[in-house]
Amino acid sequence: MLPSLRTLGRILRIARTLRRYDILEPLESTPFAPSALRLLRIFPVEHKEGRLGQRLAQALTELGPSFIKFGQVLSTRADLLGDDVALDLADLQDRLPPFSTAEAKATIERELGRPVAELFASFEEQPVSAASIAQVHFAVLHPESSEPAGEEEGTGEGETEEGEAVAVKVLRPGIESAFEQDLELFRWLAELVERTQPRLRRFRPREVVEVFEDTVRIEMDLRLEAAALSEMAENFADDMTYRVPPVAWPQTSRRVLTMGRVAGTPMDDRDALLAEGHDLEAVLSKAAAIFFKQVFRDGFFHGDQHPGNMSVDSEGNILAVDFGIMGRLDYETRCHLADMLLATLERDYHGLAATYVKAGYLPAEANHATFAQALRSVCEPIAGRPLNEISFARLLGQLLQLTESYEMPVQPQLLLLQKNMLIAEGVSRKLDPGLNIWSLARPLIEDWIRDNRGPEARLRGGAQSLLASLERLPTTVSNLEKASTSLSKGEIRLSDDSVQALRSGNGRGVPLKWLAWGAAAVVVLALLLD
Repeated sequence: MLPSLRTLGRILRIARTLRRYDILEPLESTPFAPSALRLLRIFPVEHKEGRLGQRLAQALTELGPSFIKFGQVLSTRADLLGDDVALDLADLQDRLPPFSTAEAKATIERELGRPVAELFASFEEQPVSAASIAQVHFAVLHPESSEPAGEEEGTGEGETEEGEAVAVKVLRPGIESAFEQDLELFRWLAELVERTQPRLRRFRPREVVEVFEDTVRIEMDLRLEAAALSEMAENFADDMTYRVPPVAWPQTSRRVLTMGRVAGTPMDDRDALLAEGHDLEAVLSKAAAIFFKQVFRDGFFHGDQHPGNMSVDSEGNILAVDFGIMGRLDYETRCHLADMLLATLERDYHGLAATYVKAGYLPAEANHATFAQALRSVCEPIAGRPLNEISFARLLGQLLQLTESYEMPVQPQLLLLQKNMLIAEGVSRKLDPGLNIWSLARPLIEDWIRDNRGPEARLRGGAQSLLASLERLPTTVSNLEKASTSLSKGEIRLSDDSVQALRSGNGRGVPLKWLAWGAAAVVVLALLLD
């Protein structure tokens, strides 16, 4: 499919911008670079300062909202870009000039069906922040409507004399159509790369665009962010070390999110934290415990935990905002991660390879011995080293990169996890280079593994699986009896081979319900003997 003139013009602008920041040079030097890239050398390089990732972040910022968000999604792909570039993109500043307050108010009134003056006791004209998808205004609720975001949850800044102090997030006008135009371009470019550059297909550009599209569509429905805030607040209801803004549901809709205000010192501002008298090790201990609880205990974690979204309050507790990107790990995946960690610590590389197979990350037909050898090559260099010298995020990244050689499927949730681990390690080293944030969480991890992967936990899991199997038996038997009745009436017909397989040695047909109960007995025995 040929691109339109508008698309061609957009492509030219993108290429020129990337050339100005010297982003195309790595591709130009490769033997499979398209001739068009080499032609762009006629344009001057204006910015060579900084690392490649930093220049790429600057170029994407200049290209606009869609590219800023695309860069944030790419920051989860350390397996493609490398840790350093991914970490630079994770710091991509999502800041744009604000749109008019009149447009913000018009959106609020259209969405909520009431004048701004009726919804809020006061509404600040100047936005406090403006990003690619939305901007935020401070406001105050009327006293009678303050309870949804009030002191009951203990997470907001509290009530003023008028009412609850809130932050109101409003989507940019026309943002959906603007993103749709660029999505069309991204899809076209991804298809072009996969069709014309076989050596680049392993980067799965179409899959990257699909993940980007899903992420953006979720972020453009602020009700989903409100739901994430609510779920996270429930998860930490009894833990004041982690505070999130409470949602004011009556003042929230698809394009408007109203939440309580939280304010603190940026998580990575070491000098300010020390000046306020904070114990940096205590702050990092809380951050490590929170990260662990989100990932292992809840399987639901903040997907964009860069320092701009994290701060520290006067009591040393962690405050978080911007819950548009979230990650989920089901219980089975968390168990696989724990088994991988145990096998790595025990230097059991064949057991680690077996866990990859069990988790579905490595094809069963792959050479397990060779894969175990590859795992050893990654893990042995760090064996026995002090924890503060080890980057577990980079280790996870290297383990995930092995997937390319063995054609293993990419695990998006693990890539998002690795991105946030990289950010957490960066903040940890900035605050105290002598500490490793994961060593602070080690007791929690060991307790979780003992409670969830020890002998008692496995016995519990077997019993639960047995109960689940028994609960399904009546339905299974009923379905099989229905199938048997249909067979006897001639409504469905088996092949001759199938009929022969269902016959016993004396030539009489075996009732299907007995086959079902026999299969069930085998399942039960297997579970009991496991």
